[in-house]
Amino acid sequence: MLTKNINFKKTNLKKPLNDWLIYIYTNLRYSNNTFNNYKHDLSLLDKFVHENNISLEEITTENARSFFAKRYSQGIGPRGIARTLSAWKSFYNWWGPKVNMMNNPISGIRSPKATRPLPKSLSVDQMKNFLDKNKYYVDKSSSDCVMFRDQAVVELLYSSGLRLSELISIDIKYENNTNYKSTSWIDLNQSEVIVLGKGNKQRKLPIGNTALESIKKWIDLRDKFILETSSISDKCALFLGIKGRRLSPRVVQTQLLKLSKKSNLSIHISPHMIRHSFASHLLQSSQNLRAVQELLGHATISTTQIYTKLDFQHLASVYDKTHPRAIRKK
Repeated sequence: MLTKNINFKKTNLKKPLNDWLIYIYTNLRYSNNTFNNYKHDLSLLDKFVHENNISLEEITTENARSFFAKRYSQGIGPRGIARTLSAWKSFYNWWGPKVNMMNNPISGIRSPKATRPLPKSLSVDQMKNFLDKNKYYVDKSSSDCVMFRDQAVVELLYSSGLRLSELISIDIKYENNTNYKSTSWIDLNQSEVIVLGKGNKQRKLPIGNTALESIKKWIDLRDKFILETSSISDKCALFLGIKGRRLSPRVVQTQLLKLSKKSNLSIHISPHMIRHSFASHLLQSSQNLRAVQELLGHATISTTQIYTKLDFQHLASVYDKTHPRAIRKK
């Protein structure tokens, strides 16, 4: 989710490149990291045409391939090259027709094959022990509001398999007025959370009863975190920091590290690790890859297989039957 206004006048990129950045910023819902990656990749294109004294229209498949071969020889990995290739190709798909270019010069270039490491995840027992130990410390420190918040954060991450960016964008309820409109929110009555994920795609996810109980306990304490300096967005946020602002990614990551150490775990638990554990545990139990992909908000099952959407009722049914901490109230 983009949280900062970008000053496009300071990019120092050629106008077509800058115009494309404005286009994706305005029309596509990319995270700040993704947007900054695109900006960096376009700066490489800008530098390439400048150093070769050619225009953007004059770039060819051959000289572009030489550029990427050089980067590969300099130690840039397959994933980094693939990302830059994707950015350049997307730019020319958008801009090429505007200047009557016959072909996309990047289309014929393939990235080196990458060996993708398996994401780290916890076993069901490890995850259960982590959550149970966290709950134990919360129960012992019943006056610590931050611990109640962090417990709700962890339970919701695991219960619904959220991305970190999705978690921090959740509002306590749906708001739509002249000053603010929610993009993601929680519906306690329906035991659901509605999030707007990558590609501006909204999805509805069930919340297990254990997570619901933790969230309700946190909500009872949440107003203590709202300050006079809190913005409209902050006041709507489900999770707040001690300074009255919407919880930041860094705070979530830092608190998870603290919880990992407190639980005497030998590994640092990250939001992504919890999300992957959610997927792994559901897949182990249900063997329903398509349902898990839908819950995660992925567009495809694999690079070659088109994802078939399942309706929410079926997803909720799969969730209830297989998720270790579901046990949702009827």
